[in-house]
Amino acid sequence: MPQSRPRRSAVWRVATPLVGVLVGALFVVSAHSSEGTDLRPGRFTDLASMVRSDAASVDRLKQRVSDVHEQVNLLSGSVNNKQVKKYNRQSARMAEPAGMLQEIGAGVTVTLSDAPAGQDVAPGDNPNLLVVHQQDIQAVVNAMWRGGATAVTVQGQRIVSTTGIRCVGNSVQLQGLPYAQPYVISAVGDQASMVSAIDRDPFLAVYRADAANPDVNVGWSMTTSDRIVAPAYDGLLGLSYARVLSSGSGSGAGR
Repeated sequence: MPQSRPRRSAVWRVATPLVGVLVGALFVVSAHSSEGTDLRPGRFTDLASMVRSDAASVDRLKQRVSDVHEQVNLLSGSVNNKQVKKYNRQSARMAEPAGMLQEIGAGVTVTLSDAPAGQDVAPGDNPNLLVVHQQDIQAVVNAMWRGGATAVTVQGQRIVSTTGIRCVGNSVQLQGLPYAQPYVISAVGDQASMVSAIDRDPFLAVYRADAANPDVNVGWSMTTSDRIVAPAYDGLLGLSYARVLSSGSGSGAGR
């Protein structure tokens, strides 16, 4: 046993300076990388704080985009060039169908919501039936378009051709912002035609059956209104090109 001590001591005599050198090197690299800033900034302690911060950041960026668009429009409008004036006229004609202008009129509102808290799914049923999914919202929006809607909003946000609706955790993200249920979908247009398109949609027929089923009990309501306000789209417009989807794409027949 005493014979092993010298070997152990020799190992530590070599290892200790080596560890010290490595730690010193890490300090140097860390200081160089941080450039005087904190490498471990304050972190969010809960999801709600992160969502509020991200939403505030998006609002600030949207305001900057809006300001830049105003400057671009002002400068392009002052250019005395036939080609520029031609494109400006074309752009003005497309503003309304592209959703760049506010639209007010009679229409339809559909509200979707999760099953009440504490709702238990029947044995053998899928628990996913108790919550609203992105495809449920998309089915309502698509039915409204088919019914001749001239403007559609979800949670007050104008829906345009580039809008994506997707689930993020227990919320739905729309144009970069997360929204919790209930989901309010409104459309301006011929009320009878839109109601008929919604009633005929096979996917929504399954959803409405789930809403009427006490074992599922997801929320569904549809109302008409003489005045619906669809604000102008105020999101990003950085498109290079667009391609028309095939007419065959649409809702399925089940959730």
